[in-house]
Formats: sequence, structure tokens, C-alpha cells
Amino acid sequence: AMALCLKQVFNKDKTFRPRKKFEPGTQRFELYKKAQASLKSGLDLKAVVQLPPGESINDWIAVHVVDFFNRINLIYGTMSEYCTERSCPIMSGGLKYEYRWQDDSKYKKPTKLSAPQYMCMLMDWIEMLINNEDIFPTRIGVPFPKQFQQVCTKILTRLFRVFVHVYIHHFDSIINMGAEAHVNTCYKHFYYFVREFSLIDHRELEPLVRM
Repeated sequence: AMALCLKQVFNKDKTFRPRKKFEPGTQRFELYKKAQASLKSGLDLKAVVQLPPGESINDWIAVHVVDFFNRINLIYGTMSEYCTERSCPIMSGGLKYEYRWQDDSKYKKPTKLSAPQYMCMLMDWIEMLINNEDIFPTRIGVPFPKQFQQVCTKILTRLFRVFVHVYIHHFDSIINMGAEAHVNTCYKHFYYFVREFSLIDHRELEPLVRM
């Protein structure tokens, strides 16, 4: 059932589709393959996220940010038919947490949005950042900008909110689709990664602390 469900996910022509790829032959592509291989080998996820000896931390973070973006994108894509303006008029995680949207262009002040609107803004915003060569350079020898890890912290903090919303508001749908194991593994991998490199403030992790 699991494989079937994921096959549907990948075949559906969803609006939330990963579009960022690593170029074969680049160091980052090799790192990506290394990360995927250790993930598939069934190693302990705490070990999987550790920086391989001799690798650059920024490259390792870049590879994971893009990969998590792609995978969380797909997870939300499968849920998006259950997450509507009507079912989720506020981007929230239960009664205690509400997330407002802010960016440098249209929403200069934190603004209340519905969950689907928030997700749409979020995915577009991340995509713009990871395709920006000044922030995520892909050419060999081009250094990362000084604020690279700060940008990644912001991206990962906001991606974490997708898990919060999906787990708290749409968990029954995840179970009905047979995607529970897949989502849980992705969440655990993400959680261990951000903890390993202290990339998200522990207060942001509060909504899912019981998990």
C-alpha cells in the first residue's frame, strides 16, 4: 500500500512539485548520492545526518535543504486536497500556534493567511532562494555567502511549520493514504538534521515536542 501511495504521489500532476535538481558530475551531486545511499542503507538516522569526514558543512547543509524542500513539497502535495481555504482558514498548528506570513515584497508585516495560501507563498519563496546563485552557488569554487546558514535556518524553520500543520490538522488523512511511515521517516530525518547542526531554535520545535 505504501509503495502504491507514493507512486500516486509522484505521478499526480500536483502544483507542489520539486523542481530543483543537483547537476550530475558536481561535488554536491556526489554528496547527495552519498546522503541518499546512507539513508537507504537503513542506518540510524542520527548517524545519517552527521557531516561526512572532509566535507564542507555548507555543502552538506545546501544538499539537505534542497532535498528536504523537495520531499516536504511532495508530502504537502499529497495533502493539498484536504488542506483548503475552508478546512484551514488559518495557517496554524492546533489552537496554540498560528503562523503569519512575512516577506520582503508583498507582505512586509506578518500577515494572517489561510494554510494553502501560506504553503503556496512558502514554496515559491524557498524555490526562489535555492535557485538564486548568489545564495546557493552551484559553480565549483564559488563561495557561499556569509549569511548562508542564517538563510537556511529561516528556510528550515518555515518548512518545519509544514510538518506542524500536517501532523496536527491532517494526520487522519496521512493514515488513510497509508503514508504514515513515509511522513514519519521524513520528519525524523529532518528533526535529527536540524538538531545536529542547531539550525532551528528549540522554541520553534515546541509544537511537536511530544513526538
